[in-house]
Order: sequence, then structure tokens, then C-alpha cells
Amino acid sequence: MNRKESEQNLEAALNEKTEQTEEILSAKVDNTSGQSLSGGANEEGESLSGGANEESESFADNVRIISPMRLVLQRFFRSRLSMVGLIMMAFLLLFCFLGPLFIGWGETEVDANSGAVKYTPYPVEYTDAEGNTYTAIRVDAFQQKENKYAPCFSKSVNSEGKTAYHLLGTDDQGYDVLVRLMYGGRISLSLSLLVVLVNTMLGVLLGGLAGFFGKWVDMLIMRIVDIINCIPTLPILLIISAILSAYNSKDMQQVIYIDKAYNIYILMGVLTLISWTGAARLVRGQILSLREQEYMTACEALGVPSGRRIFKHLVPNIMPQLIVSMTLSLGSMILYEATLGYLDLGVPYPNASWGNIIFLAKKTEILSNYPNIWVPAGVCIVLAVLAFNFIGDGLRDALDPRMKR
Repeated sequence: MNRKESEQNLEAALNEKTEQTEEILSAKVDNTSGQSLSGGANEEGESLSGGANEESESFADNVRIISPMRLVLQRFFRSRLSMVGLIMMAFLLLFCFLGPLFIGWGETEVDANSGAVKYTPYPVEYTDAEGNTYTAIRVDAFQQKENKYAPCFSKSVNSEGKTAYHLLGTDDQGYDVLVRLMYGGRISLSLSLLVVLVNTMLGVLLGGLAGFFGKWVDMLIMRIVDIINCIPTLPILLIISAILSAYNSKDMQQVIYIDKAYNIYILMGVLTLISWTGAARLVRGQILSLREQEYMTACEALGVPSGRRIFKHLVPNIMPQLIVSMTLSLGSMILYEATLGYLDLGVPYPNASWGNIIFLAKKTEILSNYPNIWVPAGVCIVLAVLAFNFIGDGLRDALDPRMKR
């Protein structure tokens, strides 16, 4: 019995040892497998995180943050018509403001060299002693004191004794056509720009007040706008010019005398007073939509004065629309100035403007035989109007957020 019990105890001890060794081995296997799995997971996570970092770095390298102004400029310069308008505008500005430095003639300098000889034939009839009648032609030669109607690319001597060329010839008074075209562009462009700036300032002031305060202020200003829009522009300018012409003559009975040189400035001032309505309507409409924004509510809560809210926070937000409106208005102002000059209501002769250069085409002789006198002025007017319209269209498309980027 004792032997059997001892054998059974040995078997039980062996079984316990084998079970313990199996548990130890299984535990070691589990630890090694867990370590391998965790190591693989860590390695995979590191590889994924490294790949994500590399992708984010490459994405950051490829993406650039562009400011709104730079985006607008990119859209503008991408338009071909805008670039054409800029090139034409730059050419006209250089032509008008730098061109006279390279021409040997002045704006009102007459070419005093002897001009072409004009031959005038006269038929003469006489009868001899025998009663026979004969007809002869007598030719009178007349040499002009001034070099009038000189052909293009003709050479002459200016008042300084230097040789100079008439690239576009001379007009009916002996003035160089090309240099008068340059000085005329200065007057036309400067007057148009001044009128547009002044009427835009009036429109911003009155339109801003109407849109911001509303109620009776808006009602009063908009009714004034409606009344001004009913006034026909060109007829009222003709009426005012007729009134001014009555005060241009020096008469002893007249109390008021107005020099004719100031007529164009008075007329352009009147044009300014009746052309601010478009800018006022534009500013009013934009401010009506902007004054309800959150930042305006914050300004009101902070006690910011009304004038500061209008001109510091509202007007800068509508500057893009104002710039487009001003650019498109410049073309129409150039046409108005040219129209007044053509009707002999603009800059008085001998000072030059594009309008009074075209006025010379009223003479049948110049209209038919000397297109070099009046055609270049018409071409300059067309180029200026097209340039401003192209630039205005390009700015409008570039500043429109709905356009495709």
C-alpha cells in the first residue's frame, strides 16, 4: 500500500511539474507574440505617421496662400482685353506728356518759313487791231508767309534755328499737327480725370449719407437725383455756352466780362454737377447692404461716430465698385469734351484740344484734302475711350467674386 501510494504521489508531482512547465512556456510564447505584434504595430504606426508628415509637407509646399489683392491682380492681368487697354493707355500717356520733349515745335509756334507757292490762273481776252480775239492765261504766283498745309514728313526750321520735321504736316495756320495733338491730349485727359474725381467725391458724400441715415435724408437726396437725371446734358451745356458767349465780348455797357478761355472750365463744372448721380446711386445701394453687417453693429455698440463709420468702415468696402465706375466714366467724359470742342465751345484757339482739332474739319477744304489734320485726333479719342472701357471691364471681372478663379 505504501509502495502504491508513493508511486501515485510521484505521478501527481510529475503531472504538476509538466503543467507548470506548459504554463510557463505558453506564457513566454504569449509574451513574445505580443511583443512582436506591438512592435509591428508601432513600426506600422511610425511608417504611417511618417508618410502623413511627408504628404502634409509636400501639400504645404505646393499650396500658396494668396491675398485678395494679389488674386484680383492675377485675374486682371490674365484678361487679354485688360492688357490691351493698359498698353493703349500707357502709350497715350507717354505720347501726350513726354512726346513734346522730342518734337522741335511748340504748341502755338507758327512755322514762319515761306510756304509753298500757290499758282492761280486767270484767263485774259484781248483783241488786236484787225479785230481778232485771243484768249491768254495769266498765272499769278503767291508765296505764303507761313508754311501752311505742309505735307507729312516735311522738313523746316523752327524759331530756335534748328531743323525740325513736320511728321503729320501743318494746319491752316502753320501749326505743327503732331505737337498740337500731344498738347490737346493733355487737356482732354486732364479735364476728364478732374471731372470724374470731383463727381465721384460728390457721389460718395451724398450717396453715403443717403444710404447710412435713410428715412427723410435718403428720400430728399434720391429725389434730387431723380430731378437731375431728368435734365438733358448736351442741350443744357449748349444753353449755358450761349449765355457765356454774351459775356465774352468787351462791351462798355457790360458789367460782367468772362474770358473765353474759362468757358470750357465752367462747362465742365456744370457737367460735374449733373453727373454725380450715378456714383451716388451706386454708393447708396452698397451701403444699404453693408450697414447691417456684424462689424457695423459692433461699431455702433462701441459708440463709433457716424462719420467715422461711413468713411472709415463703409466707403473702403465699396472702393472696388467705385474704381470700376470711375474708369468707365472717363471714356464718356472724353467724348463730352471732344463734343464741346467740335462745337467750338471748348478750349479756345490757338490752344489745342482733341475737340477743337476736329473742329477744323468743318472747313470743306480740310475735310476733303487734308485728312492728316483731323484724322489723328479722332484716332486718339477712339483709342482713349476704348482703353478706359477695356480697363474698366477687366477690373469689373477681376473684382467679381462670382467669376471663375
